[in-house]
This record gives sequence, structure tokens and C-alpha cells, in this order.
Amino acid sequence: MAAFSGTSQRKPSPGTADRATMVGMGVTDGVVQSGVTATSGPRFGEAQARARLLVVEDDPNILELLSASLRFAGFTVTTATNGADAVSVARADKPDLMVLDVMLPDLDGFEVIRRLRDNGVRTPVVFLTARDGTEDKVRGLTLGGDDYVTKPFSLEELTARIRAVLRRTIGEQEDTSRLTFADLELNEETHEVRRSGERVLLSPTEFKLLRYLMRNAGRVLSKAQILDHVWQYDFRGDDGIVESYISYLRRKVDNVEPRLIHTLRGVGYVLRLPS
Repeated sequence: MAAFSGTSQRKPSPGTADRATMVGMGVTDGVVQSGVTATSGPRFGEAQARARLLVVEDDPNILELLSASLRFAGFTVTTATNGADAVSVARADKPDLMVLDVMLPDLDGFEVIRRLRDNGVRTPVVFLTARDGTEDKVRGLTLGGDDYVTKPFSLEELTARIRAVLRRTIGEQEDTSRLTFADLELNEETHEVRRSGERVLLSPTEFKLLRYLMRNAGRVLSKAQILDHVWQYDFRGDDGIVESYISYLRRKVDNVEPRLIHTLRGVGYVLRLPS
């Protein structure tokens, strides 16, 4: 079984002969352990439509072999080698799924997904990284990641996880620009919000907060989670700002029955119908 190494150090650039060996055999100076070639796995592409993937990885050896393997598995693959390019490509091309390395030379993977989610890009993300600490996994999933694969990993496992995420999300992507909950409507393309058919004017921050609540309707969100998504993850200000903006939202969109924004003291906030 081929496995990618967990090292994050740069490998020496292989020569032409070595590169051919890497692609054909899945082996290059320790990056990939010998066992399965890039073209030895089963054809998973027969099971579902040809999905478009964006693979973001700064190590050229891993990127080359991973891209070749996923193309053989039936996917259409676009690549990026840094966080800034990943954000640009994801916004422009709207891939079906992103395989995103956490440790990138400019923006790390967490910042990439935060920027995309803040701009309404809901592309499913499978994080790929050597960082296997629980804190990192929780952070990645909290920011909107769909799965988290640690190195070393097998090509078969990664492909299976990609297909599992696509099965869960492919139907959800038909109309992600318009969110509805009860009589509350939010349109991400026009930045319009309506309650009971009446338009409600929100500031950009209020809009982001409401969007986050609506995308997680029925789920209790802590102040820390809200700060992570609506403000920057490294925001160090008073978390009382969350209470203030929840209050603003209530005055604008929750001033009629039924009340939708609820506070769970000491826990967080949730958008749901009254019990």
C-alpha cells in the first residue's frame, strides 16, 4: 500500500529519470514508500460522475504523484502550490472538492478555508497534513473542513474519503447561494435578507454572522466558534463583541414571532424554532 510520508521538509528536486520512477513506481527519496504504483488502484471513477478537484500542496513530489493518482481514479485535477493561488482558483473555478495541505508557504490551509468561507465559497475541503494533533483537527473541522487526512496516508484511503465527502455534499451544492430557515431568507449573491418577505438591511458583519447561524441552524455555536468564522481566528478582542452583534441581529431580523435566535447561557447561540 502506497503511503505518503508525514515529513514537511523540502525534498531535493528529482532528475528526469528519478521523476519518471516517482510517477511510475510511486517512489522518490523517501517521500513515498514503495508498494503500490500511482496506477495500480481500482478505477473508482465508474461509481460516480467525473468530479473536479483542486489539489493544494507545496511539495512538488507529493503534488505530482497525488495528481496523477487522482486523475487515474477518474477525477479532473487542477493544482496550486500556495494559499493565495488556492483562494483565487477556488473562487474562479468552483471545484467540486479541494484537497488542501495545511502547511503552505504563505497562507496556511486554515487561513485559506477561512477566507473562502467568509466569501461564501462552500467547496468541500479534505485537509491533508502531517499535523495530527487533536487541536489542529478540531480547528480545521470547525472552520468548515469536511475531513482530515494525516500523513502518511494511502492513496486508496484518500480516494475513498474524497468520494465519501462528495457523496455527502454533491446534492447540497445545487443552490448554496440561497439559505432559508422558517420565514428567514438570505441570498449570498445579492446580499439580501428577508424576514416574512420584508427586506432587512444588514451591515457586512451582521450578514456574515447571520449566514453562519443559518448554515448551522439547530447547532449550538460557542462565542469562540463565532469569532473564528465571523472575525478572524486570531482575533484577540473582547468576546463581548459577539453578544453585541447578536443583539443587533435580534433587533433587525428577530423582532417578530417566532423568535429564531436563542441563547444557551454559558454555552452559546443557536438558530432554531421555539421548543
